[in-house]
Amino acid sequence: MDKSFFTQHISKQFNEELEDIVNRVMTMGGLVEQQLADAMAALVEGDQEKGEQVVTRDYQINAMEVDLDEECTHILARRQPTASDLRLVMAVIKTITDLERIGDEAERIGRMALHLLDQDRRASPMDEIAALGEYVRQMLHGALDAFTRMDPAASVRVAQMDINADSQYELILRQLLKRMKEDPEAIPRVMDIVWAARSLERIGDRSRNICEYVVYFVKGKDVRHTSFEKMAEEATGDRR
Repeated sequence: MDKSFFTQHISKQFNEELEDIVNRVMTMGGLVEQQLADAMAALVEGDQEKGEQVVTRDYQINAMEVDLDEECTHILARRQPTASDLRLVMAVIKTITDLERIGDEAERIGRMALHLLDQDRRASPMDEIAALGEYVRQMLHGALDAFTRMDPAASVRVAQMDINADSQYELILRQLLKRMKEDPEAIPRVMDIVWAARSLERIGDRSRNICEYVVYFVKGKDVRHTSFEKMAEEATGDRR
């Protein structure tokens, strides 16, 4: 972890507390990444064991969010941070919320995969879904890397990947809708794949959110609900 973005405080303990919560975010992020990888293996390859693991491990991510949120609350109450310290704590709170929700989406993909274990996958665009899954996994990894280094330029590059993720999702959705129109009896199992693809699209969205929190911390600019161009402009400004 790059420690250069931490403000050096008179209290060494405060520095250690801030570093600790960022390290714990990365631990949580690593587990979420593994959940996504295992969920995709379950969906694309029909790996029942990994699907079951994803479903049963979700509680660990939930517990991490609760613990980290509690620690952030304690820091806010004890230290009453201001300026960049406050932005860091707020960025952590927002990031762990999105990571928990990415974990929920991975669990949903795992559940859909278990529903499809006995189904014929050849009629579904699994190659395209596998490609989307790998793409959003790269987004998530890139977002966590940008968070670790608090790199706004890297955050912009990862956030812009969301455009392509949305395009891939829309292509898959069109293929699945066509499949349901041609074979109404296939609708129940195709809908499981629709929900899995939707979860992947949402993981891309939440990875972009994490990138926005990095820009917020480093630049003091709230770039939510803005264009990619505006986000890039804010990310290249001077640090407050």
